[in-house]
Amino acid sequence: MIIKKIAFILFYLNLVFISSAYSQKYNAIDSIILKYPNFGNTEILAKRINTDFASEYDRARAIYSWIAININYDVKKFLNPSASKRISFKDQSDYERELQKYVNDRIKKTFRSKKGVCEDFSLLYEQIGTLSGLKVKVVRGNAKVHLSDIGKKRLYTNHAWNAVEINGKWILLDATWGGGSLDYETMVDIKWFTPIYFDMNPKYFNARHFPESEDDDFKIDKEVYLNGPLIYDKMIEKDCEILFPKSGVIVANEGDKILFKIKNLSEFNDLAFLNKNNQKFQITYLKEENNVLEFEVLYKRQMGQFITLYRYQDALVSFKIVSK
Repeated sequence: MIIKKIAFILFYLNLVFISSAYSQKYNAIDSIILKYPNFGNTEILAKRINTDFASEYDRARAIYSWIAININYDVKKFLNPSASKRISFKDQSDYERELQKYVNDRIKKTFRSKKGVCEDFSLLYEQIGTLSGLKVKVVRGNAKVHLSDIGKKRLYTNHAWNAVEINGKWILLDATWGGGSLDYETMVDIKWFTPIYFDMNPKYFNARHFPESEDDDFKIDKEVYLNGPLIYDKMIEKDCEILFPKSGVIVANEGDKILFKIKNLSEFNDLAFLNKNNQKFQITYLKEENNVLEFEVLYKRQMGQFITLYRYQDALVSFKIVSK
């Protein structure tokens, strides 16, 4: 219950205070997308995107923005998923036809209802991207979203996102997270446009996403992912890099000083952390050199199992503390 409460408070603070900033960060492509009328189907939308945007990269961004802005997260479907579709078929080719029909029906429903879960977002992106002449993949795997995900031992598939090949290079994107997030406490979809989840630097994207496939194009270190910290949007937006500790799981006992070194954090001047009782502890001893902020936190068990650093109301990163 304590973990859940802290996670909710951090999640809420992150949403309230970054959403207003992100919601205004529309680029020229987004501004065009915002003026689009309703389209009858994905073919018409893809044709319009091809007309308005010449480069593959711009088309990929336009599709991301259209989905993130227009498709809402279906909380009811998330809470009450339908049973797996059973497909009757005679042979392999018949199976593939029936499967494609099921996928197409699902995409059509998402497009018309303007709502879906992550699988629907990614399937819709794949179809519009393919119609726009792009090479797109749906990537399924694990997403790191809770404090309890730090240092967990097993992975399970709970999310889906996309990869698009641009000029021979795969870029990563998550249109579901680009459109908002689910408040796990109230089970309400918090809608806001977040552009950073398009073509995100893999070092940040892979800290929150682990693909189930062993495709070499997307393969990442499993142990690094499992034991990595939980980073939040503000950390990614400011391109902050954690130089120390090297893991999101910190071994410490009562009275130990935990050293932190974070790059690109110099513009902030109100660094603090939150404990299990939601108390704010100001960090006063700071040293900066070569754009790296260095500081220590005196660990006490009353702080709880997790330490979350934040600036003002912006959560930055969470670590898990385990006893020696």
